Amino acid sequence: LMPPSALYPCSLPEVETTKRGIEPHIIGKKISDIVIREKRFRWPIQNCLKKNITGKIILSISRRSKYILFHLENGCFMIHLGMSGSLRIITNDQPIKKHDHVDIQVNKNKILRFNDPRRFGSLLWLGKQPYKHFLLNKLGPEPLSEEFTSDYLFNQSRNRKLPIKNFIMNNNIVVGVGNIYANEALFISGIRPSKPTYRVTKKDFEKLTDAIVKVLTLSIEMGGTTLKDFVDSSGNPGYFQQTLFVYGRNKMLCKICSNKIHLQHIGQRSSYFCKNCQK
Repeated sequence: LMPPSALYPCSLPEVETTKRGIEPHIIGKKISDIVIREKRFRWPIQNCLKKNITGKIILSISRRSKYILFHLENGCFMIHLGMSGSLRIITNDQPIKKHDHVDIQVNKNKILRFNDPRRFGSLLWLGKQPYKHFLLNKLGPEPLSEEFTSDYLFNQSRNRKLPIKNFIMNNNIVVGVGNIYANEALFISGIRPSKPTYRVTKKDFEKLTDAIVKVLTLSIEMGGTTLKDFVDSSGNPGYFQQTLFVYGRNKMLCKICSNKIHLQHIGQRSSYFCKNCQK
């Protein structure tokens, strides 16, 4: 019924696209069974999971950072796709493929299947207070929420010497700004990724906050970014890469000023920028 919904879901738009893709198929459905073929993930699947979710109705689904939360009548469980995980809705007659580690039966002929070749993902029971879990309780605000403002970002930035790119990719500051989107937002706001955070002005933070919201919103609308094998829950690739200004464009001409795009590694991550457009 659905091909893999995400592979290498490095940031918020890909995970949000996955959530939106599976949501219509499982909301209000009862979990009749769960088949666990492999427990060994980044965090092992707890023995209590099957008992806690079997027979329960999925009331809603939400996303916090890169985590997809499934809210049941008795609590909540979470799926994290890690580096290589995917969720897809399939019918019962679909053959089991390599790395199809978990099946959640949601009605007589429909399964939510979790595939994870590298097993860097996770499937965890969080209970009735999921946001107190250690994976969630220290996360910064969602970038598309009212809490994410330029004043907030500016206040968090004072006396920090790390590069601005590392700062906005820190999930304790703001969640979900992956490497691709950090590069693009910094280009749009005219800020060089290596610039020390404390030197970024309040006016520049206003531009940067707007750029982060704009870039993430557009990427979600376009179904994410296809740089490896990402497709949405309908099998369509993400088209956001067609709008990229700098990411992956080393030595290519800047779309604004026609100077060459440069590549620099900052914090072991590839950082692309235009020396003319970004100061």
